[in-house]
Amino acid sequence: MDITKEDKIIRAFENKTWQEIKVKDSWQIFKVMSEFVDGFEKLAKIGPCVSIFGSARTPREHKYYQMAVDIAALLTERGYGIISGGGPGIMEAANKGAYESGGKSVGLNIELPFEQFHNKYIDRDKLLEFKYFFVRKVMFMKYSQGYIVMPGGFGTMDELFEAITLIQTGKIARFPIVLVGSEYWKGLMDWVQNTMLSNKYISEEDLKLYRIVDTAEEAADHIFRFYDKYLLKPNF
Repeated sequence: MDITKEDKIIRAFENKTWQEIKVKDSWQIFKVMSEFVDGFEKLAKIGPCVSIFGSARTPREHKYYQMAVDIAALLTERGYGIISGGGPGIMEAANKGAYESGGKSVGLNIELPFEQFHNKYIDRDKLLEFKYFFVRKVMFMKYSQGYIVMPGGFGTMDELFEAITLIQTGKIARFPIVLVGSEYWKGLMDWVQNTMLSNKYISEEDLKLYRIVDTAEEAADHIFRFYDKYLLKPNF
């Protein structure tokens, strides 16, 4: 029998003893640990990668789908592996570009009640399934040498602003963040500059933490130029 949203809410407010709460919390810790261990073991072997984010709802005929394919192909030709969220839309396009170019194609899939099924372009030994969003986000951050952010929804914004926040606060080292599609990002980034900056909630330097581009070549080139000075050797 299917459990409705209302049933879940009712169950959440059922009286539980302190012991029942503590036992459930303890077992949850082990589930979280197992996801971290599995992710660390698999991703540590892959080498330098770039994560590509974007909407799961982007259709295959959309220009941004093909652009994501092209970006992934350009990056893999230079030896970078590609990490996506493992699902359809832009995520599928990223994995497709890597797979068809003979590069490493990684999928960090998340268990969701709708719209998230892993795509067919992920290398079989590089598909990871996650229950917890926060564990998955750590994997993206820890094993990515750059973020390519295509147009997307709340999930895409979540990944983008978490990366900017961690770099801004010095919690992680700076890495390139590329936003693709000025027509999509203009309104948001105008608001960041005209409202956030004008109210002094961010600094001028924070606006340099990301780059907005309009072509696959510009997106890939920004990653390449960022690391050329560090002599980073990708997966060749």
